[in-house]
This record gives sequence, structure tokens and C-alpha cells, in this order.
Amino acid sequence: MKKILVPIDFSKPSEYASKLASTIAKKANSEVHLLHMVELPTGFVDMGSGTNFSIPESMLYIRKVRDRMLDYKKQFFPKNNNIKHAIRFQTPFDGIQDYSKKNGTDLIIMGAKGHTNLEEILIGSNTEKIVRNSDIPVIVTKKNEDHFIPKNLVFASSFKPEKTQAFERFLDFAQNFDSKIHLLKINTPQKFENTQETNKRIKKFIAKYDLKNYTINVYNDSSIEKGILNFSNKINADIIALATHGRSGLAHIFNGSITKHLSKKSIKPMLTFKV
Repeated sequence: MKKILVPIDFSKPSEYASKLASTIAKKANSEVHLLHMVELPTGFVDMGSGTNFSIPESMLYIRKVRDRMLDYKKQFFPKNNNIKHAIRFQTPFDGIQDYSKKNGTDLIIMGAKGHTNLEEILIGSNTEKIVRNSDIPVIVTKKNEDHFIPKNLVFASSFKPEKTQAFERFLDFAQNFDSKIHLLKINTPQKFENTQETNKRIKKFIAKYDLKNYTINVYNDSSIEKGILNFSNKINADIIALATHGRSGLAHIFNGSITKHLSKKSIKPMLTFKV
């Protein structure tokens, strides 16, 4: 995990992502790239004839953004040595996609609003668009992680063969930390499988990997999303990792069926892999 990309807009969610990125980068000895996108209004860079913005004004605005980026680096990455920053004139979605591909990004960390229903946090936003379309793993966080120590990592999956690549990318991330890995399969009334069969499949799935500190868990709940969140809260997980399908993104896992009392609870950082 050599390069971590953190898109920032100087909002509170950006601060959440930056604090998490700072901690992970120090653990993994990663290079951090802060990316800010500027969407200029029509006429902003016009030559000044008949518009509200001139070239000098636009240059002044860009300098102010640059200075703010430098201050931001000092505030949130005081102990990180390898921090880079960039300003791009694109929409957030296009800018993040283009920058991550051109710079060989290994991980994207993004913030999300933390005081709305869960489906509003992740669905229909720039964050969800990135999760749905990015070939690069994405961590989404919605709260301050000042003292983030990843002791317990949950990998929730069906453990079918098509999930192998996502699991291997998860292991690449996990190897940077001295964490316990909790392998999780959720049973629901609609898709029930007995524990013996599930354990057998999970053991076959992980047979070729040299896993040492891990648990195998079959958890019963009324839905997959409730099961993941309830189990993760039970063991006080630090990160929930799961594979998503590109077309549906997190909407496939987290949808409006989650009850209000669950959505108001503290949401763990989520590490997603597109399959």
C-alpha cells in the first residue's frame, strides 16, 4: 500500500478521512496524496470582458486554495513525512477517478456525513459513486478516528470463488497491522445454510492462505446488512470489509430496510472492493 488518496473539500467528513489516512499511512509507511477539485463557474477564467471574474481574480482564488491546502497538511498530517497535494479543475467524481488511475493509487479514503440515515450516507453521493465504480479499494468513514487502532477487522462475504480477488486485496491491507481477522458469513431466513456447510466452504476458501490470527463466524440475522452491523458492533470491529458489485455498489448491501435505531448507531469505517 504505497499510495493513499484522500479527496478533500475542507468539510468535516474530509477531516475524518484525513485523520484516518494519517494513522494508516504511518502504520503502512504510505505516501498520502491530498486532492481538491475546483469546479469553476461559467466565465470564471474568461479574459474579463463582460464577466464577473477575471484572470487576476481566478489566480488569486487558486493561490488561496493552495495556501489552504498547505495549512491543511500541517494541521492533519503533522507527523507524516511524505504528503503531496494537488488541485484539479474537474468534478469530484471525474477528478478522483482520473487522479487515482494516473498516480497508481492503492487505496482511497473518503469521508461521509454522519448524522443522517445510513442509506443517505452512502447512497446517491459522490462517495457512493466512487465506491461503485472504483477498481481501487475505498475506505469510507463517517466519524472522527483520532485514536484509530485496527485490532479487529471484519471481512464479510459469501466466500464463493468470485470473492477471491477481493479477499486477497483485503489481506494486502490487513498485513500492515497486527490485527485479528474475523471472517463473517451472514445467514438469513431467505438464504439459510447450515453452519457445518458454511464452515467447510470458508475453510476451503482460505486454505491456500497462511492465516494465523483469525476467527470463522456464521451469524444469523433477519438481513445481511443487519447481521454485518450487529456482529461488528458485538466484537467492536474497527473496520468492516466487503466486496461490492459495480452496478449496485453499497446499495446492494445497505438499503432502506435498516431500522432507524441501527442507522443512528456509530458506523464503523468500511473498506470496499469492487468485484
